[in-house]
Amino acid sequence: MNQQKIASSTPIQQKYEEHILVVKRNTLLAEHSWHGINAENLDHYLTIIKKYKEFLPRKAMEHDPTYKQIIPYLVFEYDNHYFLMQRSDTASEERLKSKFSLGIGGHMQEKDMVGKTIFDWAKREFHEEITYNGNCTIKPLGILNDDSNDVGKVHIGLVLLLSGDSPNIAIKSELQNGKLVTLEKCKEQYDNLENWSKIVFDCLYKRYCE
Repeated sequence: MNQQKIASSTPIQQKYEEHILVVKRNTLLAEHSWHGINAENLDHYLTIIKKYKEFLPRKAMEHDPTYKQIIPYLVFEYDNHYFLMQRSDTASEERLKSKFSLGIGGHMQEKDMVGKTIFDWAKREFHEEITYNGNCTIKPLGILNDDSNDVGKVHIGLVLLLSGDSPNIAIKSELQNGKLVTLEKCKEQYDNLENWSKIVFDCLYKRYCE
């Protein structure tokens, strides 16, 4: 008996591929590159991001240094204490596993920017990643660039300081643990901080402790 293949009436569903906010490196850093936090030209870079933004597949962008992924990086502070977190050893970013972090970072998708500002997105991202009972204000610290490693070469950070009125904060998601500490206490973990957190720490320590 001859067997015939019967075409399935159910279409094969394509696996969803995340598209994230990026800007061409040469466009974003056309004037000059730098290492650290640039606090002076924030509006200039936000204008470039808004004008030249693209949304491209995350998988490809993770290894393409001709683009910079735009990452809001949220730092929480209460009464001169900063929320220091440790990533779990199962974190999605292999290169950041078990590292300590002062910032909550996340990629942005096109839906995140429809009718919303980056600050609106930042508030939502904060509450998705963190359990917090209280109010907070958001202040931009600047644009962070770090080309010293493979992670930094494909990302650029918008560093936002969230100042809260309550110490009732706890982590969720892929972060293993977190606690509020002074900058002096944070300094004890400096060698274990991820690179961006080292840069943020240096900025905060110079501003408030020196």
